[in-house]
Amino acid sequence: MATFLYRMGRTAFRRRWLVVLLWVALLGGLGAGAVSAPAAKDNGTSFMPGIEAQKAFDLIGQRFPGRDSNGANARVVFVAPKGEKITEGANRAAVDTLVKEAGDVSEVEQAVSPFAAGAVSKDATTAYAQVTYKVKAGDLTDADKSALEKLIDQARDSGLTVEAGGDALGSTPAAGGAAEGIGVALAAVVLLITFGSLAAAGLPLLTALIGVGVSMAAIMAFGSLFGLTATTGTLATMLGLAVGIDYALFVVSRYREERAAGRQPAEAAGIAAGTAGSAVVFAGLTVVIALAGLSVVGVPMLTKMGLCAAGAVVVAVLVALTLVPALLGMWPNATLSRKARRSKAGRGGGENGGSRWARFVLRRPVPVLLACVAGLGVLAIPAAHLELGMPGDEAKPTSTTERRAYDALAEGFGPGFNGPLTVVVDAKGASDAKGAAAAIVERIKDTKGVVSVSEPRFNEAGDTALFSAVPSTGPSAEATKSLVQHIRAERPATEKETGATFEVTGSTAMNIDVAQALQDALVPYLVVIVGLALILLLLVFRSLLVPVKAAFGFLLSVLASLGAVVAVFQWGWGASLIGVEQTGPIMSLMPIFLVGIVFGLAMDYEVFLVARMREAYTHGESAPNAVVSGFRHSARVVVAAAVIMIAVFSGFIGAGESMIKTIGFGLAIAVLFDAFVVRMALVPAVLALLGERAWWLPGWLGRVLPRVDVEGTGLRAEDDDERVREAETVRV
Repeated sequence: MATFLYRMGRTAFRRRWLVVLLWVALLGGLGAGAVSAPAAKDNGTSFMPGIEAQKAFDLIGQRFPGRDSNGANARVVFVAPKGEKITEGANRAAVDTLVKEAGDVSEVEQAVSPFAAGAVSKDATTAYAQVTYKVKAGDLTDADKSALEKLIDQARDSGLTVEAGGDALGSTPAAGGAAEGIGVALAAVVLLITFGSLAAAGLPLLTALIGVGVSMAAIMAFGSLFGLTATTGTLATMLGLAVGIDYALFVVSRYREERAAGRQPAEAAGIAAGTAGSAVVFAGLTVVIALAGLSVVGVPMLTKMGLCAAGAVVVAVLVALTLVPALLGMWPNATLSRKARRSKAGRGGGENGGSRWARFVLRRPVPVLLACVAGLGVLAIPAAHLELGMPGDEAKPTSTTERRAYDALAEGFGPGFNGPLTVVVDAKGASDAKGAAAAIVERIKDTKGVVSVSEPRFNEAGDTALFSAVPSTGPSAEATKSLVQHIRAERPATEKETGATFEVTGSTAMNIDVAQALQDALVPYLVVIVGLALILLLLVFRSLLVPVKAAFGFLLSVLASLGAVVAVFQWGWGASLIGVEQTGPIMSLMPIFLVGIVFGLAMDYEVFLVARMREAYTHGESAPNAVVSGFRHSARVVVAAAVIMIAVFSGFIGAGESMIKTIGFGLAIAVLFDAFVVRMALVPAVLALLGERAWWLPGWLGRVLPRVDVEGTGLRAEDDDERVREAETVRV
């Protein structure tokens, strides 16, 4: 491995112009394809096949074809002034005017009056009108939206409180905006401080942006073929930028180190690609395993996001192994600090902050280990109280009209009105379909926790009925989950009595089922990615205990980060400091999402740091000295890489959407725990206690495992041969 990458790095360095032109041509070709490619269409793929709510939703689509419009919708909520009723003359006239004029808007399919649909609260203070569009929310123009917004403003001028829910006027989640830009700028500052060279700081940023550009252009170019959208590529952009900077950072850092040791530029580039590049390859593989492993969860959208992000990581690895050495070849001295360019080359083997910290831990391994485990263990305690859900409008800031519409409906119609249950009755096996449906309606109506049910509506064949049931509690309440479970538990008795069966769906039931399915998938997912990664790390380090220690540290950091997410976003501790206005259940996808990404990044730091220790150990240093050597050469760069990751992920905390805030916070805090607590403290403490046993491998297993030579043992012979060839060339 190291020898192959060494030759690749030297070739890229020497044929720099060809390599750069190939990458530019690839970016240009994919960019042109992305511009000309048709937009990906929604193929109607189920969100999560196999769960009851999805099966019921699919059944409705089969038995009630064309029941629901595929267009966008807006639920316009009207609240009368205090002491008045919405049904009174002037207030009613304002509502009727809005509904009539909204129906005349070109893209509106229909606007239903609350007075015609019975959508008025019992106290007559609140009402809502349903506005349905002919096109989907993403296809609505600004003019289409502004037409309804103007009508809402006119209704407000009459004295009514008017808000709008639904997806027609809903705000699109933003990934951090200016805050994300600040994160990238902070990454540039960290690189500049780390390297002391503008060129060395700019090169990782440049190559990472090129890699992200290639990845996103490919996603857009092939989007219509594979059903990929810009949303699918969000994770690819985030991770591609983060790992792209990190991978280039390690190659450039090793190049500078070899130049300081007196090696010629081409030779230094080859060794950097052979050693740091080997670590990049295996670190990238662990990230790819974690992302591709998302496919075991069973969510098509999550599978596509994971595979796209895995592709972006592969591109980042290829960029680090080829484009980075090529650019180093164009400016071989520019990436060196001024001090390095002015001074004589020499082996930088002196003490630095990394080696001093390693010696500190080696002298006190037990207290450091206990402090790490106890600290992360305490932070992980809230994770035991994790509640999953799919936050909707109730989690949005009160500054949004969707949130205010949600609150108005909850106050006027009850908290359960925002999350009604949809019940589909399959009466094909019943002798009296209408009688069976009526019996099921009555049974559910009499269930404790159900406020009201609607009249059943049959399909044309008369064998399937639909009705809704409104819970007494909100969509994300634990009592609502218990209600859904209770209704389903009564199904066998109902089926036996009526000969018909039923299924529960709707957004609330869907969220409950998704949360449970994802919770059930978490353990198999962990087994898959941890098992594959343990095998990979076994190959890299040729040790049994080092991979186990890596997995243990990861579990500590991910549980602590989940605990921090629960404390902030579910319990509200310090939530106001990052702009969280509403706490509640954590997004159902968050644990799987966090585990997958953090596992990949955690293994990144493990490979980068411990590979250097392994290299020192195989070259003759004792186990304790190898730990010190690894920290001397890698600690500063690992810390810089972690700070960059934290900066990039923290940019997402500035988003307006609670869901994106949660992702940004969770990833940033997980990197903080894993890099600075686990890798910088727990790892050297464990290795100090293990000593030589850390690198033990049974003889029979050592003979079976292939040698990948990540530590670059074969480079010495390659290096000597190259020196001889160059000397002979000079003599000729």
